[in-house]
Amino acid sequence: MKIRKSILAIPLSMSLVLPVTATSFAAEQAKPSVTTPAAELRTSLDQLLTEHAYLAVEAMRKGAEGAKDFQASANALNANADDLAKAITSVYGAEAGKQFDMIWKNHIGFFVDYVKATGANDQAKKDEALKKLDGYSGEFANFLANATGKRLEANSLAEGLQMHIKQLIGAFDSYVAGDYAKAYDYERQAIAHMAMVSKGLSNAITMQYPDKFDNTMAVTPAVELRSTLNHLLTEHAGLAVDAMQNGLDGSKDFQASADALAANTDDLSKAIASVYGDEAGQQFKDMWTKHIGFFVDYVKASAANDDAKKQEALKNLDGYRTDFSKFIESATEGRVEAGALADGLQEHVKQLTGAFDSYAAGDYDQAYTQVREAYAHMLMPAKGLSSAFVDQFPDKFMGEMPSQMPKTGMGGTSQEDSQVPFEYLLAGLFAAAGATTLALRKKAAKQS
Repeated sequence: MKIRKSILAIPLSMSLVLPVTATSFAAEQAKPSVTTPAAELRTSLDQLLTEHAYLAVEAMRKGAEGAKDFQASANALNANADDLAKAITSVYGAEAGKQFDMIWKNHIGFFVDYVKATGANDQAKKDEALKKLDGYSGEFANFLANATGKRLEANSLAEGLQMHIKQLIGAFDSYVAGDYAKAYDYERQAIAHMAMVSKGLSNAITMQYPDKFDNTMAVTPAVELRSTLNHLLTEHAGLAVDAMQNGLDGSKDFQASADALAANTDDLSKAIASVYGDEAGQQFKDMWTKHIGFFVDYVKASAANDDAKKQEALKNLDGYRTDFSKFIESATEGRVEAGALADGLQEHVKQLTGAFDSYAAGDYDQAYTQVREAYAHMLMPAKGLSSAFVDQFPDKFMGEMPSQMPKTGMGGTSQEDSQVPFEYLLAGLFAAAGATTLALRKKAAKQS
């Protein structure tokens, strides 16, 4: 099965409830799939919830700096909140959507209060903001517990929400204290945590309305694979934006942001290695790291106002996307078409350089619009790659995940419904890695 070009380039809908088509997904029982209605639900929540964490950290950091793009970053965070409210409305109706919108935006306001109090060195106001956030966690936990018909437990939800608060506040406090490495570590934790929120909430919704999702499941080995790639690839886009902006500004946290981006590359490389072996994982890492370097070259050339060097960086990026696309086509034995992937990567390049150019020009609203587009776009290669991997090794993704009711929407599922780490899910694929690596070597030899 070849992955269609459309899989790598379709925009994501904000509606979580997909219309049931004439095509039945009952075949999921016979063959694992990452493109079921439940998988699309989880992907939508992956995007919006992890993006919330990313944009919240961004806005708080910009607020602390008194940066010129603070308002634009805050507007992007609010736009994300609007999209989340629309998503909740599509499942639970207009009244629930309004209630969600009020509670969610209130909690964003409490984070803003904390930032302002920090700037004013007002400990009493900081404590007041934290107290309000504590009240929010209980209120929002009760909202979700009631909405899901108690499929999510309020107490566990509240604990998870406290973790969310701790991570965002920790990222902000560390940044203000000048501990940039710790700040970016907290940011990555916050993004990963919200991916688990998506897991728990999508599991609860599909159990609550099985007919609306054609009785497919949001938590299966195949969907777990897609969700992990959703997380890592969207995070790559977000962290790349941070590093490029920091490089242009000469920010003190540039190295920490670059290190976070490199850590994300390590995680992506491990994921590839777990499917195709260490040699392929290293080959992926080398190419991926090079393309990040070309973006850095573009930033340096922009700062030096050197158009020739900018064009050279873009030319190098063009060469990268060709080589990388051929690598993936080879690894997936043609399941991902090199031409289609190259087109998708060109869009990725265009979005990141466009967001950077807009930021450099002071058009901050446009910059953050492009940042959100770049973040969402990475869901498409995640879909294409996971589809190819599952189609290539279907036996490794046949099993269903445990189906116990989730106890916490903030950390996945109950202890009985254990969370299965991505590396464990793919461990069985090592057996196939030798043959795949051999095929890559043979193809490379022929091309040479």
